[in-house]
Amino acid sequence: MSKQASKTRKWVLTGMTLSLLVPTLAACNSGGSANDPDNRRTLRIGTMHGSKSDESWFRQQFTDMFEFTHPNIDIEVVPAIDYTEMQFEDYSKQREPVDQMAKLKEIMTGSNPIDVMIISDMSLLGQMVSENLLKQLDPMIKEDKIDLNEFVPTVIDGIKEQGDGFLYALAPTFQSSALYYNKKLFTSAGVEFPQDNMSWDDVFNLAKRMKSGEGKDSVFGFTFNQWGSGDNFWDFQSFAAPLQLRMFDEKGETMTVNTPQWLNLWETVSQMKKDRVTPSQEDMNFDQPTGEEYRYNPFQGQLFLNGKAAMTIGDYGMINQIQQMNDNSDKLKMEKLDWDVVTMPYHVGKEGFGGNIYVNQLAGINVNAANSEDAWEFIKFMNGKEWAKLKSRSTYELSSRKEFVKVRDGMSYNIEAFTKMKPAPSQGYSLKDQELYREKPNLNLITEMGSMLFSQMMQGNRSAKEALELWQEKGNDLLQKIKNNPTGSIDDPFGGINADNGGGISMEKRRIMEAAGEAVIIN
Repeated sequence: MSKQASKTRKWVLTGMTLSLLVPTLAACNSGGSANDPDNRRTLRIGTMHGSKSDESWFRQQFTDMFEFTHPNIDIEVVPAIDYTEMQFEDYSKQREPVDQMAKLKEIMTGSNPIDVMIISDMSLLGQMVSENLLKQLDPMIKEDKIDLNEFVPTVIDGIKEQGDGFLYALAPTFQSSALYYNKKLFTSAGVEFPQDNMSWDDVFNLAKRMKSGEGKDSVFGFTFNQWGSGDNFWDFQSFAAPLQLRMFDEKGETMTVNTPQWLNLWETVSQMKKDRVTPSQEDMNFDQPTGEEYRYNPFQGQLFLNGKAAMTIGDYGMINQIQQMNDNSDKLKMEKLDWDVVTMPYHVGKEGFGGNIYVNQLAGINVNAANSEDAWEFIKFMNGKEWAKLKSRSTYELSSRKEFVKVRDGMSYNIEAFTKMKPAPSQGYSLKDQELYREKPNLNLITEMGSMLFSQMMQGNRSAKEALELWQEKGNDLLQKIKNNPTGSIDDPFGGINADNGGGISMEKRRIMEAAGEAVIIN
């Protein structure tokens, strides 16, 4: 085909597309004629964080297509916390952490309130509901005959749990994790494949049967993340999240970690490493070829992808890496991975709940909205089939509509494993806890102390019992210091506990994160 013919064909197709689109645009416009200048209005959309410099990205992700199909509506983006206000702050000076809820209320209850709030975290939704900041969406959903059965249950149920059984927001996408397993390793070992709806005990028992070899020939039964080692406190927190364990009481005055439940979990993960069922940080070291033998391998050191771990926890985006590795296995001189996934394991007593499931970018209507009708049109659009079809192309998140949750072309795996479990309840993000941390930001030191002791236990320097008893004792001492000095510098906060290789967040990094309004709570 000549260049001219190709160009002509493109213009013809474009004209046909526009001719089909024009009626749709007119139908989508909820306020009369699309060209009626007297019907123009503004929809104010709030975000937790943002700035003019990154507004274009936000608009591409959320509003450009809505404005295109609703030409009489102008979008104004209003961040509760503007990054540019803190861009040139002197972080060497001690300053009060940003009160995120106070900032949020400013844009929702002020003289010119926003209409829609984009909520980046499920736990924030629960706080906003308890503060009566959002409109209940159920009546509008019923009036417009929106079938909630078309949505992934884990998304709808998760949102309802933050609203006492009602919907105060909707989300077009979500992120999820699952248990990946190496089919070839299981077949070679004569061990049955993992199944959906397994408990953590079931997974750990399978993992013990799958460990084999020594040294460089070791094959581990399980890893808590796709990168391998589970020595860090973050992996433990994710593993324990559905149990909602507390570090201290609701007043922030007494430690609550020296309990049988805490001990059982710490001993479990520690013993798995001692038995070589899970790898250590040392096992992550690998020999990198040099000279003419050197070949860049982005997957080097990832035990699961290299056939050195039978099972691992990975997010939906891990499929990208598997696909890339298998497609380039000849170039990388790696064996293709024969794999599948099952649901995240559950803790006994918390059946149906799995960690690492995140419902992000929820949209709710401000109770004080001046333009609530357009706000609802925007939320319907964000969660409609047309938008879901576009969003389903993402390789890192899943559509909230069941119709568009599909196995990728040319692949075969248990896609439902990513949709069956409910999000684990967020611990440490209740309204009371948030207020407590705002009043006493030094409470983050308790997490740092726990991270240090956990790392020392995993390195074999302390037993689980000793580590938890010390955390309880030294933590109580620290809580008293925090009570007397909730915000300032505290001398020797860890009571002489060796901080080397503790895995905690440094004081300087903590202050910077707090100043930027980022949550440092891992409770």
